[in-house]
Amino acid sequence: MTQASAQELSQPAARRKIHERRIICEGFQREDGLWDIEGRLTDEKAYPFENQYRGRLEPGEFIHRMGLRMTLDDDFRIHRVEAMMSDHPFAVCPEIVAAFRRVEGLVVKPGWSRAMRERVGGVQGCTHLVTLLDNLAIVAFQTIAPLKRKDPTVESRGKPRHIDSCHALRSDGPVVREHYPRWYRKPTRSEGES
Repeated sequence: MTQASAQELSQPAARRKIHERRIICEGFQREDGLWDIEGRLTDEKAYPFENQYRGRLEPGEFIHRMGLRMTLDDDFRIHRVEAMMSDHPFAVCPEIVAAFRRVEGLVVKPGWSRAMRERVGGVQGCTHLVTLLDNLAIVAFQTIAPLKRKDPTVESRGKPRHIDSCHALRSDGPVVREHYPRWYRKPTRSEGES
């Protein structure tokens, strides 16, 4: 079995592309002090097929083409959400875009996904836009946190949200020991160690 390097996946078996989903997210600092986090999601097939609502879709035509803009403040509180659908598989799909304003007022923090899904999950929303919202939350953190880190008051507010969010940023690991010594915790001994 060939193992992939850290930079590339291994050479795949002979295959043909069937489906492509693209998610593009961007973060913007606004002149008024707020932040815009925008995302677009597209889906397309590599073969022609019939859609009852739209008729025949050719390879490369979007099945889904949707977007979201989330406006937040420095504390990750959502001030405004705007959703759109340019391409969708059913006539009723765009009826739900206004529902995404229900996440306004939420704070992107631990528990965000659960709270967001309580408002727009399942039949209260669109699974594709919910997926996009999860991605926007990550991009919000990547956009806002590095610039806030330069503010000396940020560290005093409490443990940074990203500590213990993944293997590299575990509180007993070398990255936290080096970059966030205040929040570093020595590893506990495993059973069987003396």
